[in-house]
Amino acid sequence: MSKPTANWAKVGDRFYRRVQLYTDVFDQDLELENHLIAGAPYSGAIAFHRDERKLQAHRGAQALKPSIDIYSCAGKLIRRINWNEGHIRGLGWSEDEKLLVVTVDGTVRVYYDLQSDFVPFSLGHGADEHGVVACRFWGNGFVALLGNNHLVAVTRYDDPRPRLLATPPEEAVVSWTLIPPTDSLSRSVEVLLAIGPTIYVVDATEAEDRGLDKGPFQHISVSPNGRFVALYTGDGKVWVVSSDFQNRLSEYDSKARTVPKDMQWCGNDCVALAWEDEVHLVGPKGSAAKYYYDGWVHLIPDCDGIRLITNEVCEFLQRVPDATEEVFRLGSTSPAAVLLDAVDQLEKKSPKADDDIQLIRQSLDEAVSTCVVAAGHEYSIHWQKQLLKAASFGKSVLDLYNSDDFVDMCETLRVLNAVRFYALGLPLSYDQYLRLTPERLITRLIHRHEYAHALRIASFLRLPQSPIHTHWAQQKVRHSPEPDDGVARLIVAKLAGKPGISFEAIARAAFAEGRAPLATALLDHEPRPGRQVPLLLSMNEPVRALDKAAQSSDPDLIFHVLASLRRSLPLAGFFRALAPRPAAAALLEASARAAGDRDLLKDLYYQDDRRADSASLLLDEALDGTGVVRADKLASASRVLADAKEAAFTRSTIDEIPKLLKAQQALDREFGSDAPEATGGRFAGLSAYDTVLKLVRLGAWKKAQRFSADFRIPERALWWVRLRGLVSRRDWTELEECARLKKSPIGWAPFFDAVLAAGNARVAALFVPKVERVGVSERVDMWVRCGMVGRAAEEAARGKEGELLKSLRGKATGRDLAEVERLIGVLERGGRV
Repeated sequence: MSKPTANWAKVGDRFYRRVQLYTDVFDQDLELENHLIAGAPYSGAIAFHRDERKLQAHRGAQALKPSIDIYSCAGKLIRRINWNEGHIRGLGWSEDEKLLVVTVDGTVRVYYDLQSDFVPFSLGHGADEHGVVACRFWGNGFVALLGNNHLVAVTRYDDPRPRLLATPPEEAVVSWTLIPPTDSLSRSVEVLLAIGPTIYVVDATEAEDRGLDKGPFQHISVSPNGRFVALYTGDGKVWVVSSDFQNRLSEYDSKARTVPKDMQWCGNDCVALAWEDEVHLVGPKGSAAKYYYDGWVHLIPDCDGIRLITNEVCEFLQRVPDATEEVFRLGSTSPAAVLLDAVDQLEKKSPKADDDIQLIRQSLDEAVSTCVVAAGHEYSIHWQKQLLKAASFGKSVLDLYNSDDFVDMCETLRVLNAVRFYALGLPLSYDQYLRLTPERLITRLIHRHEYAHALRIASFLRLPQSPIHTHWAQQKVRHSPEPDDGVARLIVAKLAGKPGISFEAIARAAFAEGRAPLATALLDHEPRPGRQVPLLLSMNEPVRALDKAAQSSDPDLIFHVLASLRRSLPLAGFFRALAPRPAAAALLEASARAAGDRDLLKDLYYQDDRRADSASLLLDEALDGTGVVRADKLASASRVLADAKEAAFTRSTIDEIPKLLKAQQALDREFGSDAPEATGGRFAGLSAYDTVLKLVRLGAWKKAQRFSADFRIPERALWWVRLRGLVSRRDWTELEECARLKKSPIGWAPFFDAVLAAGNARVAALFVPKVERVGVSERVDMWVRCGMVGRAAEEAARGKEGELLKSLRGKATGRDLAEVERLIGVLERGGRV
């Protein structure tokens, strides 16, 4: 196995390495020089489209059929998108591997899953009139250069809102690039335009001339961190300046007579220049390394290096990571290098292994950590194992060492080696993997339909597998030619019982494909009614939606469906849908009552033949109305109950309401100004009982009796009303007159309780002797509550209750106490105590 340093080259004071990722990548017939090529970040997919502006050899009608071909880095065709939508002027990728295609007329298509599904939008701002010349992309947006030099920026793909930047000069643009909002000083996108001898910086508000005079600049490139700008001058030199153009940091003379076809940054320290088959890697202070190829080479920049693509090979050019350089640099004596040598000696069974360990004993934990990190940066499985062996050997010697980093790196390397395999073609570096995250890596595998690999990785990393299953099922319903019932059975058999599966999302995909029966069948397996109902409504299945909502017992969900039903169905159909669903009907009735929607209640009661409720509603309207309106409503309520035998009493009561209102109007005229002042209101609109109560409060007992006789109020009810009225007006004289009566239809205990509660113990005591069917102790208690302990003692003595009599000692004072003692003595002499 060759040393890792075999492909290292020193540029300035740092080492750079070329890692061969894949060989025999593309077919030799694929002419890379005649294609627009764009690579997704984090070693993502590569999009090819034949450049219509270049002359090509005739290869037959089929070969020249325009398309956008999406390949993995290993040259595996992922998707071919047939293209007949106009000339392409921009081809780029978002950070989450969405493909952006911009045509000359300003139409943009966002292909969001590496398939043929896309979301379109238009740039506007005169793009269709002047045409798009070129585009520059960054992770979350892009800028389009129009034929009139105007710049249109899109900063979000999920909510695209193209906006026009400041207007630059009208002279021809030689080259241009941009600084993303995350890296610019203004925190908005900035565009660098090479116009004439200078550079213009254009943002949303102004186009500023940086005052350079060495142009025209054939290429402009901004470093990944946005701090440096590389300029390729007309005389073949590369300048690296600060992004504010105040400092020139380095200069390199390529001595080339032809302008390179591309210039890109390799990380933040070096610039790569590419001619047809030659690449110069330019570092600080004019240092450089040169690489040569057998065919046309393309540069695809990434966050930590550059992918070099030819027909024969895919390589990754990057700065050697610090940990890797520390371990493998020739002559290195770092603890990590010594530890790696120690494990080599251990495999040879040499005692020098122990000498190496003792030599770095004080820095052994640092050496172990460095070897672990260096293993992550290695592409060679052999050297990954060697470094991990060294780390394992080192940590076995340490008394205390936290192995979490070692275990995490082992897991990471298993994932990286799996996705780097040519069948998947995702040659992620360790830094790219950390930035991408495992969750987004699994999303990329899902979009490639690599479900088996995605499931294995998700299981290995203990990540949710439900998004993988859901995406598989969605693709199944979209593309399977099998009958709907067969597809439904297959999906349910595969996914039933798996946690987190959203059958609603699968059903929505089926409905979007026009397979409504399949969507309905799948939706029955969704356990959450809150997910089922909105989709059923969008599928124009409101009755099924109402059933699901009713099963959920969620009032808000039922109200939502009812509102939709009422909008979409005729009134009769709406109520027919409610008839077999009493819970929904009850909620509708409750909401209508709360909102005061009497028209809806009338229709609901009429549809259900609820005559009593209809009559009650008409009665409410009658009480709210006056005159003729009130009479009409009462007559209508009576007619509604005409054929209802069970409502005969209610109907007779309603028929008496006009008589009641007439009597109340007469009372209002009779009592006139006294009624409001004495009782707080008019008679009209009161019930018969409240009318009697008002009369009692006004002292009109005879009129109350006549009124009660006219409206057949029972005598017991009349006396209860009389008692309430007399107590409320504190008419103690009248209550004393009542106490002289021999009999009360409601008994005398209510009089005692009501008067005593009103605070008049003297009058309440008048009713104590009249209370019947109570024992001695109860009557004694009544006397005590009235404050008459002496009378209570007499009552206890008459009942010969000695113990009860003695208990009154603590409640009596003065003459009452003397009376209690006397009565106790009498009982004692009688021999009962």
